[in-house]
Amino acid sequence: MLKHLQQKWKVSGSQLCIILLVFAITGTLTAWISRTITAWLGMTAETFWAWKLLVRLVVLVFGYQAILLSTAFLFGQFAFFWQFEKKIMRKLFKNRV
Repeated sequence: MLKHLQQKWKVSGSQLCIILLVFAITGTLTAWISRTITAWLGMTAETFWAWKLLVRLVVLVFGYQAILLSTAFLFGQFAFFWQFEKKIMRKLFKNRV
């Protein structure tokens, strides 16, 4: 599976490891930030679940993109992830315009 990703993305083995590390760090950091924001907003277990879900989804959907590019920049993989983001955005908004 890793060889397939390496060939699909046209990257070296070490670059693939860094890319996977960026994805892992970004996912963990985004989850931590969304939990921190809900706590900062005073949301507890008694808060209506839909409000917490809405806040977390906004952070996950929009925050993830910014955190991914920031993390990629720190690891020297900004160019790869910028192309990756543009490809995702093209697919998301292909039929909307």
